[in-house]
Amino acid sequence: MPLTDRTVAILATDGFEQSELVEPLKALRAAGATVHVVGPKKKPIRGWKDKDWGDEIPVDLALDAALKNVDEYDALVLPGGVMNPDQLRMNEDAVRFTRAFFEAGKPVAAICHGPQILIDCDVLQGRHVTSYPSIKADLMNAGATWTDEEVVVDQGLVTSRTPKDLPAFIAKTKEEIAEGVHQGQKTR
Repeated sequence: MPLTDRTVAILATDGFEQSELVEPLKALRAAGATVHVVGPKKKPIRGWKDKDWGDEIPVDLALDAALKNVDEYDALVLPGGVMNPDQLRMNEDAVRFTRAFFEAGKPVAAICHGPQILIDCDVLQGRHVTSYPSIKADLMNAGATWTDEEVVVDQGLVTSRTPKDLPAFIAKTKEEIAEGVHQGQKTR
């Protein structure tokens, strides 16, 4: 499905699960989307791969600049990794940037530990999600219903558990981005 008229942000920082950023990035660009890797600063970020540091990925736009232009994005992807979402959820600009997608009803796709930032965005009440099992209770305490499935889609919110779920995660992410704004995604 072509995404030639869509612009997608991938929000990450050091310690992202390498495959959870790189594979969606490649797939979305292959579908024709313009994809920007957004990081806290405009400097490369390093992935985590096979229990050690992975590759550096260039950051296309610093978070403060992306926050000023959030309306230009059609969707957001949040890769996991243990360190990455934990750092992002402590960054007020990252929380504001992520929440803006929900306020506008735009698709958001989060995999593994990526949904952790959604807790701090206060957007999980009544939502159906999945994630890496270790954050199940955190998501449920934030008001979500958690299911152990390879991919869960709830009104533009796509979630998956681990890198092994990437094929299903990417397919549903592309589908939700192609559909555009979801009224059920909108948050006050």
